[in-house]
Amino acid sequence: MLGARLVHVSAWRKPPAEVTTLVGWGRKGPAFKTLALAENHDLPFITLEDGFLRSFGLGVNGTPALSVVVDDLGIYFDARQPSRLEQILQHETFSAPRLVQADLALERLRRGRLTKYNQGAEVPPGAFDPDRKRVLLVDQTAGDASITCGLATEETFLRMLEAAFDEHPDAQVWIKTHPDVLAGRRQSCLSRAQARRDVHWITQDWHPHDLLGHFHHVYVVTSQMGLDALIVGRPVTCFGVPFYSGWGLTDDRAGCDRRTTRRTLRELIAAAYLRYPRYLDPETGNPGDFFQVADFIERQQRVRDQWPRRFIGVGVQRWKQAHLRPLLAQAREGVVFVPTPKAAAAMDPRPGDAFVHWGRDAPEDLMTLAGEWGLRTFFIEDGFYRSVGLGSDLIPPRSLVLDEQGLYFDPRTPSDLERLLNTAVFQPDELARARTVRDLIVQQGLTKYNLESHAPVQWPAGDRPVILVPGQVEDDASIRHGCAGVNTNLGLIRAARAACPEAFIVFKPHPDVSSGNRRGHVPDDQALAHADWIEREASVVACIEAADAVHTMTSMAGFEALLREKPVVVHGRPFYAGWGLTQDALPMPGRTRRLTLDALVAGALLRYPLYWDGSVRGFVSCESVLRGLVAERDALQAQGRLVHLRRGWVRRQVRKVRGLVAGLLPDHQSR
Repeated sequence: MLGARLVHVSAWRKPPAEVTTLVGWGRKGPAFKTLALAENHDLPFITLEDGFLRSFGLGVNGTPALSVVVDDLGIYFDARQPSRLEQILQHETFSAPRLVQADLALERLRRGRLTKYNQGAEVPPGAFDPDRKRVLLVDQTAGDASITCGLATEETFLRMLEAAFDEHPDAQVWIKTHPDVLAGRRQSCLSRAQARRDVHWITQDWHPHDLLGHFHHVYVVTSQMGLDALIVGRPVTCFGVPFYSGWGLTDDRAGCDRRTTRRTLRELIAAAYLRYPRYLDPETGNPGDFFQVADFIERQQRVRDQWPRRFIGVGVQRWKQAHLRPLLAQAREGVVFVPTPKAAAAMDPRPGDAFVHWGRDAPEDLMTLAGEWGLRTFFIEDGFYRSVGLGSDLIPPRSLVLDEQGLYFDPRTPSDLERLLNTAVFQPDELARARTVRDLIVQQGLTKYNLESHAPVQWPAGDRPVILVPGQVEDDASIRHGCAGVNTNLGLIRAARAACPEAFIVFKPHPDVSSGNRRGHVPDDQALAHADWIEREASVVACIEAADAVHTMTSMAGFEALLREKPVVVHGRPFYAGWGLTQDALPMPGRTRRLTLDALVAGALLRYPLYWDGSVRGFVSCESVLRGLVAERDALQAQGRLVHLRRGWVRRQVRKVRGLVAGLLPDHQSR
């Protein structure tokens, strides 16, 4: 976001000659030392701080910032000196297009209820008497730098309290306690008011926009919650000098002589959200803008809104817990993992909780417990475009599916994907997006694991049609539950030969089987009794592109062949069969609709999976993950390291040990 190379320097030594500017964070000790160093050596100094639309989650919980402010004059919360934001508001003339953008940004802030951290629960019904007038005072933590920088003291808070009573004698006075005070980490500036019986306290972590809607007037010293109050249309009285005061939008009890321009709310939004901060596009990692970050945060909100209050993971392997914990921790009250249904019952499940189990075969005790408690149960599995590297080598996934009905590979019962494909209405723009995704996958040669070189292959087929037979893990659930008759790799090779006696048949073993991790090996002499070629080096994508058709049981290779518009013969019941796009050996009566290829892609890749980016600790689009897989694969290939992910027993075991160690970290509820 800074667009410059950063070099760490000591605050006690002269900076090296290559350093042209010194940078500090906020207004704390290290920043003051760096500022003094800049003054001593006549170097420019820049202050950094979080932007006003920072993230979906708190920085103290490790959530990275998606916006920062870069101020070469001061910093927005320090009214003792000018800041770049103050200069923008005091002097800049906003163009008509900028003001249109500001109107759109204000509408997004209100519609998406966007705040700095975008945390907090809904205010429950009945929390406030609808017939009473209320005023809200926003507490802060003692020692907060913004108080002194905002020309206030802790005594200012007590004056604010008395003013609220004097000016609203007919109203209830409520105080919003700071989260750090509730956590016991900091002291309250209004602690002396705790003995008063005429004060009501808010100790819950309620969303600022939802909370503010229940109040008629808001009092602040310097809290940014005053800005949220302006956004939701509440009158605000300021007893300090926050950056949004002094422009005619607030009732100010402390002033700043430098601020003489009157501003509208749309102009304040233009300055504070569009002009002053710098944003990171979460989808690409490149410099972005307000609207890209707003899109990202709203995506997180949509996922959370569909999720339970808390996940209870039952029987999930330790190494998988390490991969799942950051994702499932996005639930409002996080995730906790337990080994058995009995241990899950001891977690005191409450309405709004849900169980999570890896795979489809959850213990009967767990399903009974879920029924007794009336809780939802989610089945979780890897997504279709997962990673660069094998899941069996403990490589973290970039995509997952959480399914309440079943799972896409188990046709014994309906799944969320099957229901979606049977009923969803796909709009033209979504179908166009699906086509773009399909083109990206095909052009870049992407697969589920992206391990093999996708260089073209040449087989001595002559004029014979080429049939690709992709091998599978034979104890895979999709085969155990979705096949009848043909359910082994050797059986599939025989079936392909019987169906196409004149064809050149290529058998490609599954990478998990070739690595020795999973079951399904076919001895060469048995395979070559029916096939013409065993392909171990080329990627499955290269094989599909060189083939005229694909015969499979339930392999993802059948779906990848459909993306390339190749004929596919299916001997099992994979998710992509039964929609009129494949030649099916088995009946699938639950699939009652004919789909176009783009509709299948829209349902299976755009709507069904969740895509995760650990660098921003959030859910991203399918396109973002696909681009990330391409970049990671190509970088490893250029460094000569891609081959190490599929060869080298010792290297794979080291990765597994690391994953297992990560899974053995203390298991507690994650937020």
